[in-house]
Amino acid sequence: MEHKTNKLTLKKALLIYIVLFYAAWAVYELVGRKYLGSAINNDLIVELCETVIKNLVWTLPAVLLIHKYSSDVLVRLKEMFTAKVNWLKYLPVFAFFTVYILVNAYSQYGEIKIQRDFGIASIIMVLFVGLEEEMVFRGWLLNATVNEDKKWRYIILNALMFLMIHFPIWIRNGIFVSSFTRFGFIIILLLSVIFSTEFLRSKNILVPIALHMYWDLLASMFVW
Repeated sequence: MEHKTNKLTLKKALLIYIVLFYAAWAVYELVGRKYLGSAINNDLIVELCETVIKNLVWTLPAVLLIHKYSSDVLVRLKEMFTAKVNWLKYLPVFAFFTVYILVNAYSQYGEIKIQRDFGIASIIMVLFVGLEEEMVFRGWLLNATVNEDKKWRYIILNALMFLMIHFPIWIRNGIFVSSFTRFGFIIILLLSVIFSTEFLRSKNILVPIALHMYWDLLASMFVW
C-alpha cells in the first residue's frame, strides 16, 4: 500500500514538474530571452544568464526530485554518477556523430567550414546544455517513468517530450514549420533515442551527457 502511495505521489510530482517546466521554458524563450538580449548586449553574458536560469528552473528541481523519489526511480542519484562505464564501447557513437556532421557539411558546401560565431559563448552552451537536458530528460523524466518490460514505449515518449522542448526555440527563430517540412525534427528524435538507450544500458548519466555535449560541440562548430 505504501509503495502504491509513493508511485501515486511520484506521478503527481512528474505531472506538476512537466507542466511548470514547459510553461516556464516557453515563456522564457518567447518573451524573456528577447528582453534579456536587449538589456544585455553581450552574447557571453546572455548565455551565462540563461545557464543560471536553466539550472535553477530545470536541473536543480530535477536533482532534488530524483533524490526525493530515490526508491521509485530506476537508477538512484548517486548510482547514476558512480556506475562503472567502459568508455571504449562508446567510441563508435562518437565516431558516428563526427562522420555524420562532417559528411553533411561537405556535401552541402563542398568544404568543411567553422561557424563564424563559434566561440566562448558556444562552448559554454555546449558544456551546460548537455548536462541540463540530460539530467532532466534522462536522469529524471525517463528514470522516473521507464519500465524495463516496456522500455521502448517510454523511450519514444521521452523522445517526443525532448522534441517538444525545442518548439519555443524554433518558433522564436521562425523555423518551426521548416523543422518539420525539412525533416530536421527526426534528428532530434533519433538523438533522444540514442541518449535514452545508452543511459538505460550504462545506468550512468555521464554517458548521455558526454554524447550530448559532443554532438552539440560539433553542431555548433561546423557549418552543416
